[in-house]
Parts: sequence; C-alpha cells; structure tokens
Amino acid sequence: MANPNLDPVGQGQQQHEEQDEQDAAFQPRLRFPPKEEATLLAESNAHKTEGNTLFSKGTYDAAINKYDEALAVCPNYLDMPLAILRTNMAICHLNLKEWKDAAENAGKAIENLDKLEREETEAENAKKPEAGERKQAREEDDVVEVEIVSAGAAKAGPAVPDLENEAEIARRKRQEDIARLRCKALLRRGRAKRELGTWRDLEDALKDYQTLSKMTNLDSANKRIVQAQLRELPPLVEAAKQEEIGQMWGKLKDLGNGLLKPFGLSTDQFNMVKDEKSGGYSLNFSGGGAKT
Repeated sequence: MANPNLDPVGQGQQQHEEQDEQDAAFQPRLRFPPKEEATLLAESNAHKTEGNTLFSKGTYDAAINKYDEALAVCPNYLDMPLAILRTNMAICHLNLKEWKDAAENAGKAIENLDKLEREETEAENAKKPEAGERKQAREEDDVVEVEIVSAGAAKAGPAVPDLENEAEIARRKRQEDIARLRCKALLRRGRAKRELGTWRDLEDALKDYQTLSKMTNLDSANKRIVQAQLRELPPLVEAAKQEEIGQMWGKLKDLGNGLLKPFGLSTDQFNMVKDEKSGGYSLNFSGGGAKT
C-alpha cells in the first residue's frame, strides 16, 4: 500500500526539511493515479466509519485513534475528507476536555476548507470566458434556439440535459458543504479557545464567534450560542488582558529590582506615564532614596 504522505510520483525523493511550510502550502500538490486514490480513500473512510461508531458509544479516545488512522491513509490533497476527520477529532477532544487539541484540530480543518475554497475559486475563474467570448456565446445560443424552434419543437426528441446547469448545482452543493463544515469547525474552535482562557485565546474565540455571526447557515440553537458568546466574551477578554499585563509588570518589576539593588535604587522610584496621543509609555524617575 502506498503511503499518501510521500510524493506519489517520486517516492524515493526526500523533501527538503528546511522548506518553509507557508511556501509549501502554495505549491501544487501531486496526485495519486485515480485507481490508487480511490483505494486509499476507501480505506480512510472505513477507519472513519469505525471512529464514528466508537464516538456514538462515547469511547472518544478510541474514536480519535481511528480518525488518526483515517488521516494517515487519506491523500493529503483531499481537503474535504481531511476537514471532516479533523472536525470529528475536535469534538472528541472537546468531550475529553482536551481544549488545546480540540482547537488545533478545528483550526486545521478550517485550513483545509480555506484551501478548498481557493481551489474552487481558481477553477471557477479559469472557466469564465472573456467579455467578447461571452457575448459571442450568447449570440450563438440565440441562433441555435431559433433554429430548433423553426425546425418544429413538437417533433423534437427528448430535451438534452443542461450540463452547465448541472455543474452549477454541483458547485453550489460543494459551497454549502464547505459552509456547513466551516460552521462546525468554528463553533468547536471557539469553544476550545474560550476554555483555554488566556488573553490571546479569548480574543481568538471572540473572532470566531464574530465570523459565525455573519454566516447565514446557522440554525436557531447555534445562533443563540453565538449571541451569548458575543455578549460574554468582551469583558472576559478585557479581564484576561489586565491580569496578564499585571503579571508581566510584576515580573519586570522583580527583574528591575534585582538590577537596581546594587545602586541603592528600586523600581518604586520610577513611574510609568502613558502618552495619551501615541498610547505609548515613558519611564520617569521620581527621585528619593531606596526603601529599606
């Protein structure tokens, strides 16, 4: 069985370890031959089905292991199956109160969906004809329609399927699937980030819920969750911010006292003054002897 994490064209060639991950994300992803891809995807789906069964029984650790096995054989360019697996893993970690792992998997699912949307957009743009071509195509369509009607519509055979319309329906279905999965991933990452509770995590959670509030596919229950989080999170973000800034200043003060002590000084002799225009701070010496 081929390993989908290797180059399907040249498996003997090693990738450069030093290659920047962000640059690599924009490189074309080589694909397996269709037959081999189908075999790998079927194997991945079998593991996923087992994971779903274990999840329904509440055995979340075992379900995560099965989803991991599914990830290991799923070709790394099939972003929708990968996003589904990551989203499933995120809910398992949430149930286990493993907030960091939940946030990480939901975030990776969102990355897969972002790639999928980019590829969809690029493919759609590549199909769009130039303005002149569109006009000519419309004129040709008009001519063809007149010819068909003039030939006698009553005697015409069965209507030819509208392939363009079918393609548009399929495209919309993919967009709906992406939006539905994105909603789940954002809800799960937002929940995990809130539970982590740091200033940065709470800010990230707030951003996720703000994104969700603009989505049109939320059901009524999730809308209530989002609105509640948008009310509750801002004061939590501010409280976490003040706490972490206070802790930071406390550590800096301890460090400063250690450096100033040999000179008979302490940080109590210095005041932090905020510049209201720039928002920055300056350090002013207030004088006086060191406290004993």
